[in-house]
Amino acid sequence: METTFVALVAYAVFGLTSWLTLVVLVATQDSAAQFQATSRGWVSAASILGCASAIVVLWIAIGMARREFSEYLALNWPTRDEVMSALMITILLWLGEIVFRSLIIPTQPSTSPHLPFSGIGELLILFVAACVAAPIVEEFTFRGFMFRGWSESFLGPTATIVLTAVIWGAMHTQYDWWGRCWIFVSGLVLGHFRRRSNSTWLTVIVHAGMNFSFFLTMRFA
Repeated sequence: METTFVALVAYAVFGLTSWLTLVVLVATQDSAAQFQATSRGWVSAASILGCASAIVVLWIAIGMARREFSEYLALNWPTRDEVMSALMITILLWLGEIVFRSLIIPTQPSTSPHLPFSGIGELLILFVAACVAAPIVEEFTFRGFMFRGWSESFLGPTATIVLTAVIWGAMHTQYDWWGRCWIFVSGLVLGHFRRRSNSTWLTVIVHAGMNFSFFLTMRFA
């Protein structure tokens, strides 16, 4: 119960911080047109601050439980072999997803988003938000905090891996059901990596690699 409550608070604080940051940034613009030209960068910057605030919530909760932050979240550096093995498995999974999509649902239109940006600075902020901040806060929360709390309860590690993958997939409401199913499968794989290696940093690295590959498929203008 405590794990679920803290995770909900962390994401509530993430949303509130992101919203307040965006409100402040919008207030600094002289016109709606100026905000429209820089909105993608502002949203990305706001989400980065939101991620930081969510991690602070986890840090406070773990401290209140008199546990050490890095130990509780299993922030252990993986070995080179663990990283290479995990990345190879992820690449094979990604290739399998591409083949399955082309064979089973060949008529499905491309879901690659079209993201306008006003300059290299805005693109860099988007990259940090998608490939650094998001993987860290999501893995710290799901494969770190929630995995530790739920796996030590009556659920056990296996049910925890499935449950966190379900929630992680469901929360990505910006995608269609096919995209959420793919995220669910990715969550199962990340949970397996976390359990086998006892390293949340390994899942952060793999998650960042997934987002980077997705980042490369985006169509910018």
